[in-house]
Amino acid sequence: MAVWIQAQQLQGDALHQMQSLDAIDLENPQEEFKAKRLLDSLIQELQNKAEHQVGEDGFLLKIKLGHYASQLKSTYDRCPLELVRCIKHILYTEQRLVREATNSSSPVGGMMDSMSQKYQQINQAFEELRLLTQDTENDLRKLQHNQEYFIIQYQESLRIQAQLTSLATLPPADRQLREPALLSKRATVESWLTREANTLQKYRLDLAEKHQKTLQLLRKQQTIILDDELIQWKRRQQLAGNGGPPEGGLDILQSWCEKLAETIWQNRQQIRRAEHLRQQLPIPGPIEELLNELNSTITDIISALVTSTFIIEKQPPQVLKTQTKFAATVRLLVGGKLNVHMNPPQVKATIISEQQAKALLKNENTRNDSSGEILNNNCVMEYHQTTGTLSAHFRNMSLKRIKRSDRRGAESVTEEKFTILFESQFSVGGNELVFQVKTLSLPVVVIVHGSQDNNATATVLWDNAFAEPGRVPFLVPDKVLWPQLCDAINMKYKAEVQSNRGLSEENLVFLAQKAFSSSSNNPDDYRNMTMTWSQFNRESLPGRNFTFWQWFDGVMELTKKHLKPHWNDGAILGFVNKQQAQDMLMSKPNGTFLLRFSDSEIGGITIAWVAENPNKAGERMVWNLMPYTTKDFSIRSLADRISDLNHLLFLYPDRPKDEVFSKYYTPPLSKAVDGYVKPQIKQVVPESDSMLDAEGDFDLDDTMDVARHVEELLRRPVESQWGGQQS
Repeated sequence: MAVWIQAQQLQGDALHQMQSLDAIDLENPQEEFKAKRLLDSLIQELQNKAEHQVGEDGFLLKIKLGHYASQLKSTYDRCPLELVRCIKHILYTEQRLVREATNSSSPVGGMMDSMSQKYQQINQAFEELRLLTQDTENDLRKLQHNQEYFIIQYQESLRIQAQLTSLATLPPADRQLREPALLSKRATVESWLTREANTLQKYRLDLAEKHQKTLQLLRKQQTIILDDELIQWKRRQQLAGNGGPPEGGLDILQSWCEKLAETIWQNRQQIRRAEHLRQQLPIPGPIEELLNELNSTITDIISALVTSTFIIEKQPPQVLKTQTKFAATVRLLVGGKLNVHMNPPQVKATIISEQQAKALLKNENTRNDSSGEILNNNCVMEYHQTTGTLSAHFRNMSLKRIKRSDRRGAESVTEEKFTILFESQFSVGGNELVFQVKTLSLPVVVIVHGSQDNNATATVLWDNAFAEPGRVPFLVPDKVLWPQLCDAINMKYKAEVQSNRGLSEENLVFLAQKAFSSSSNNPDDYRNMTMTWSQFNRESLPGRNFTFWQWFDGVMELTKKHLKPHWNDGAILGFVNKQQAQDMLMSKPNGTFLLRFSDSEIGGITIAWVAENPNKAGERMVWNLMPYTTKDFSIRSLADRISDLNHLLFLYPDRPKDEVFSKYYTPPLSKAVDGYVKPQIKQVVPESDSMLDAEGDFDLDDTMDVARHVEELLRRPVESQWGGQQS
């Protein structure tokens, strides 16, 4: 810290130089002159310090300082901007370490955003890789320079040897006169060559060790980006299929992958140059094996990068109907940086079964099998200059036919999973490396009729929610904890209804009661319970002809199409059974009503209200209308139906109905035009108990007969009703 304090107290020329360091733009080559001036100043300062050292300790320091000055000059004289970059990086790292040490004890520092910390670590690793790569580049140039000088000296030794050989043709006196000098010169050169050969071998080994360190860090960085960040992006993409938040753009991931590609390629070129130098001047030793190992490692690294960054940016629909147009987009995150677009690759899409996908991932020969025929399944990858992306956008694919496999046990066609396989071939470095790449879409369920949609959606929902990373295609757990399923269906519900109002704890308790045929109102009783796939969408609910999912999906569809504003307003309690509704309403004034989803019908909602019992004076009871469905709301909206029923006064617990629903009422009809009255439907509930079913519910079909009769009357010309007026 003392040095830092002193730096802050700098005055005059020294302060000016410190400020100059910050002012240098590393991306501007024209700033090299400034950097060179700083380098010269630094070397001069070291030399001045060295000259002023005295005494025994001073003598050693003088030698060290002189050595440092020479090293700085030889390393950075041709690239002074690198020195500035290096110093800035060191200062930045020191500041970060101090900041982290200070912040670790403070509550604010402890709450530092983990995402930005992670990004900072990735960027710091890239900076370290850049410096390592620059260091090996400098070492490689130095090695090349020394080797070129060695070859010159080696040629000199050959020339001396030729001169010595030619002495044999001279008279003995002349030979004796010239031979000693040539022998001495040869001995000196050969001694230097032996020493320098060992030095070159050491340089080569040091360079190989540095490359090993770089490749180790590269592999670690690539693992973080591909196995952590990219896998997390794919997981977010999968959850987005269930209505989760958008997976986010690929721009940051692409920039990281491009930096990886650039660094890998630079190091690969360096290793190849080192190999070329070894071939140019073979010196016995372990370097050949080391270079082969490095070359193999870096090829593996770049292969993993290219094959892993061939991804599906926009997934095909996971419920796929035959003979229906669909789209998908694939992208190569390193395509622009590796100039893959110079020879635009073609991508092919095929549909394969779960078994074929398993075989593919085991590298078994699938004999180019497919499980169906996709039209318009070939697309050329295009490079987009403005975004730097290389992608193929399949706009008009259509599944012409599907070949199903033999199903197991109770499995239905809507439980069978397929996947779209995208494959291509990329050439990198002018066909120097060729990669066969494949990527699989998220699981797809193929349907041939809209009636299969809800069961297919259940298969997709379960898969998206509970798939494990790196699984065998397309294994999912057969049972999951109830809270996990609650998270999945709540996510789906909010997305389908397009509402921020999700399922409350009370709603989820109601669903648990339905799912497990339980009467407990305590949420804790369900925390450790598990639900199997069969309970979810294979076995019917007790006493019903539909599954838990089919009932829930019906509620979502009805709410999405007809009840969304009322759900958002909190006007629909929805997840309440008949007995709960009765208990809630009996404590309220007559005319209080609530809206609940039907237990007995898929996609139905009913109105329950409290009123006098016409058959027993002084007694009150709860009445229930037979459920409304999508069909009913296509005739007359919920708000208008509530408006029609004058005995409905207060929405539970005590809100006047007009205050809640009036903004959704249909405006009053205009006067008759051209002698016709526009027809109007009104809901009517009889004042008699003749319309009640055995459980005390009104039969909506009977009440709608009255409405339809009114509609029929209103459709007649005015003159036929009022006699004599012209139509």
